[in-house]
Amino acid sequence: MFRTLLAARFLSSAGDALSLVALMVHVADSTGQALAVSVLLLVGDFAPSLFGPLTGAISDRFDLRRVMIGCELAQGALLVLIALSLDNLPLLLVLVGLRALAGQIFLPASRAAVPALVADRDLPGANSTLGLGTNGAEAVGPLLAAALLPFAGVRGALLVDAATFAISAVLLATLRPIPPATAAPALLAGAREGLRYMWATPAVRVVALGFCGVVAFTGIDDVALVVLAKDTFRAGDAAVGVLLAGVGIGLLAGYALLTRYAGRFAMAGLLVAGFAVSSVGNLLTGLAWAVAAAFALQTVRGLGIAAMDVASNTLVQRLVPVGLMGRVFGTLYGAVGAAAALSYVAGGVLLDATSAPVTFVLAGAGGTLVTLVAGIRLRRALHG
Repeated sequence: MFRTLLAARFLSSAGDALSLVALMVHVADSTGQALAVSVLLLVGDFAPSLFGPLTGAISDRFDLRRVMIGCELAQGALLVLIALSLDNLPLLLVLVGLRALAGQIFLPASRAAVPALVADRDLPGANSTLGLGTNGAEAVGPLLAAALLPFAGVRGALLVDAATFAISAVLLATLRPIPPATAAPALLAGAREGLRYMWATPAVRVVALGFCGVVAFTGIDDVALVVLAKDTFRAGDAAVGVLLAGVGIGLLAGYALLTRYAGRFAMAGLLVAGFAVSSVGNLLTGLAWAVAAAFALQTVRGLGIAAMDVASNTLVQRLVPVGLMGRVFGTLYGAVGAAAALSYVAGGVLLDATSAPVTFVLAGAGGTLVTLVAGIRLRRALHG
């Protein structure tokens, strides 16, 4: 059963990455404006995360299998409409936002479904495998786009993505029903209940605030690495690609290792270690003397991000009652998305005011401070 969920997640993640590249190419070519591409990314990534408490409440209110199937079918249908609306940018952006919102409903439902499909002792390995599959799919997606776009065009690539969602829905239909544990309240009341639970439960609160704090400080790397390569190291575009690939390579390696060994670690310790490696990796990147050194540090940092993801998912699945799990996941990852957006903006301001090395050192130091506080608080919350 878990392998079915894994296959469905892999397909839809690969399709997401494929359609994102196709839409970015289309918007850039049709408008010639970088701002339009930025708006596309904002609508398709950041904006839906603001609805995290509500999207998670849907997971707790209905059968998880039906929620996931409905989301995949809705995304497939919206992609067909997007393919037919490429010449109307305002409508295109609305449809992209609706598709992203359906995806935002799917994610907490799929995370909340994992404990129903595997034994508790297997949760760390299952979460690691999901991370490896989805991140691997996100790497495959752009390669599919490169292969398809010259022959099928943007519209054809979008229709291929729609087909991946249809196949994913068929796979999910083979799962057994996963009904809600209790009768959940109405959506708004349920969202408020989820927020109150997160704030009132010390361990869950520390996991959420620590994760968001580390991301808010260290999520600047996508922007700062470009400036570090070009302005600090005086290197070309190839160096930018190498540095940006470092985290992705580390992520995949981290998930692969954790798939085998995650069950040997205490999840609280793994979470704090992930916070520390992610933060210190950025701090030391600011002190790097060459592209090769920065690449190595960012690769190690990717290991930390994988640890953060696996540990936070497993802790939520173990600490949170089944009837609240969707709301906690929706709120947590919605808040993480908002923290990443804040990091992009603040990082850009800091880069303009200082330099890439200074930005990395300050961001890494801030993340390290959050790690220290979170580690102390989490230990107290779990052990009294």
